[in-house]
Amino acid sequence: MWPNSSFNSFLLTGFPGLEAAHHWISIPFFFVYISILIDNGILLLLIKEDHNLHEPMYYFLAMLAATDLGLTLTTMPTVLGVLWWHHRKIADLACFSQAYFIHSLSSVESGVLLAMAYDRFIAICSPLRYTSILTNTRVVKIGLGVLMRGFVSIIPPIMPLYFFPYCHSHVLSHAFCLHQDVIKLACADTTFNRLYPIVLVALIFVLDSLIILISYVLILKSVLSTAFREERAKALNTCVSHICCVLVFYVTVIGLSMIHQFGKQVPHTVHLLMSYVCFLFPPLMNPIIYSIKTKQIQNGILHLFTTHRVGI
Repeated sequence: MWPNSSFNSFLLTGFPGLEAAHHWISIPFFFVYISILIDNGILLLLIKEDHNLHEPMYYFLAMLAATDLGLTLTTMPTVLGVLWWHHRKIADLACFSQAYFIHSLSSVESGVLLAMAYDRFIAICSPLRYTSILTNTRVVKIGLGVLMRGFVSIIPPIMPLYFFPYCHSHVLSHAFCLHQDVIKLACADTTFNRLYPIVLVALIFVLDSLIILISYVLILKSVLSTAFREERAKALNTCVSHICCVLVFYVTVIGLSMIHQFGKQVPHTVHLLMSYVCFLFPPLMNPIIYSIKTKQIQNGILHLFTTHRVGI
């Protein structure tokens, strides 16, 4: 056992026992990453260029797409580096920084989904006051608040990582750095780093999901009080995309937590696959869900490609 001064790097892990197949495993990962980058990039471009999408709902959607892009670009280099070139070594500072951005952006995504639920609540329960409540200034303030909460709340558990001695094995269990992985290798009192994330999860992910649930209960109550069936269907249809994105995000997070907590007998490969699903599935599905369920985005995509073809 030796202090951190004897090494300043960690070893990432792909799929143990399947190293010979890493090149084949990288193929679906590569296409998923490319799809995420293209789909979310097009969504951002569309919202920027199409004036019909300059509304609070789509501004929040742009925040979600930007968050998904950031999370993808944070994990993609090391994952593909391990699978393509077996490049496992990562400097400790780079590792801690990657862990910071992964956890921060996950928190930001939860906050953006909460902001989108607030948008739907105002649009359905107070439609006449929608534009006066969700002004551009207020949307910016909400976005900044979500970013501040995500990036500031993760600092306390990440900062000690830079100062802990590491005297255990320096092999991590994923192809990217996570706080819970790194902290297992520290030879110091890590009580704060073990308790703080539990409190943080309760205050961010659990509380956000409860508020989203309550907002939809109130939305449903408001919709059911509407006399006309067509108006009910139209109001609920505007919420379907957001509900799907919420389910995709929280179901994967809960599934990963359940496996880590109760799946001690589950093969390690399943743990790895669930962690990749948790970080890749929501960014992949969010733009697809909104593209399928939102006519304005469908029309915008057709207009974008039609204009491009005419230009050619």
